[in-house]
Amino acid sequence: MATVAKITIYPIKSLDGVEVSQIEVSPGGSLVGDREFALFDGDDRLVNGKRTAKIHQLRSRFDLDDRSVRLRVEGSREETQFHLDGDRAALENWLSDYFGYPVCLKQNTVGGFPDDSRAFGPTIISTATLETAASWYHNIDADQMRSRLRSNIEIHGVPAFWEDNLFTETDKEVRFTIGNVTFLGTNPCSRCVVPTRNPQTGEKDDRFSKIFAIQRQTLLPKWTAPSRFNHYYRLATNTKILPTEAGKVLQLGDPVKILDMVEILG
Repeated sequence: MATVAKITIYPIKSLDGVEVSQIEVSPGGSLVGDREFALFDGDDRLVNGKRTAKIHQLRSRFDLDDRSVRLRVEGSREETQFHLDGDRAALENWLSDYFGYPVCLKQNTVGGFPDDSRAFGPTIISTATLETAASWYHNIDADQMRSRLRSNIEIHGVPAFWEDNLFTETDKEVRFTIGNVTFLGTNPCSRCVVPTRNPQTGEKDDRFSKIFAIQRQTLLPKWTAPSRFNHYYRLATNTKILPTEAGKVLQLGDPVKILDMVEILG
């Protein structure tokens, strides 16, 4: 049976994640607290992993109950603690000093700052997929692959690439449930430069995406809709959660059940 093995949220977009045992669905169809904050420069451009490898060297530890974060630079033991609401100016100054240009922290409590504004729900991947993808590289284990791909919900009890069942042809979406929350699976997630970098140092492996795409195409399962792949540097499934599900709670151990396919509206 497909069940939830891990739930991870990323309170500040592009920084380290936090594993939780349960999480509420937000009014905007995201997981409460996931990508609630994001960093922007003085020109209102995102400061994220796609833009700068330097962000990978930031270590962050969040206390969700206290709404605080401890930051340090990889290789240093010195941590600085900030309250996400009360110490906003001090946090922005610390980050500005680190990056070398003005950085501000913006907040969206309704839907956060998702990568895909059309598929704004949590990303889903299976444990077996992470283990298989890690096996393509001699120096990457499942934990590091997990950090590179940064998915929200991890499913176990299923084979590698099972999450490809959660999307189908371009004119339809897959309706499924996790516990009592209804999702729509939309498309395979197109990966960016972030997975090519070591998540602790930011060092890039120039062969990563090529190896990834070759293996993904070679191992594409029979249940996967090949028409959704204009390239094979895609892994994990993007989703949407409808507004009717706001306030419901996902938790570890919840079963995942595929219901049917629905036409895309609008």
